Amino acid sequence: MSNRTQKIGNEKAYNLTMKKIDALMKKGEKKITDQEAEQLRILALAAEAYEKTIYTIPAPKTLEGMIELKMYEKKLKQKELAKLLGVGEPKLSQILSKKRKPDVAFLKAAHKRLGIDGNVLLDFA
Repeated sequence: MSNRTQKIGNEKAYNLTMKKIDALMKKGEKKITDQEAEQLRILALAAEAYEKTIYTIPAPKTLEGMIELKMYEKKLKQKELAKLLGVGEPKLSQILSKKRKPDVAFLKAAHKRLGIDGNVLLDFA
């Protein structure tokens, strides 16, 4: 396996790369050579790197959105999240539904256990 990389600098180069990837994929896994497989790997990594610079998902703008994103990332159910944060399920539910303001203990737990930036959390206090 080679350590060669390719960098894509614009949309035109990205589209060309995607056409090359598509052409190699259409050949089928069993019909491409080792060299073509390596080329496909390099092209795919370049396309992925370019996509990360262009297609970004904005961070949630609410505490509830941030908590739900962390739940998704960590594949946690609400019950598991409540346990992780050291709060009761009803309290977590009320905070997520905006029926209750988060207290300092909740915000500290969200910072320590979920890795949410403390400065961002202060905006919700």
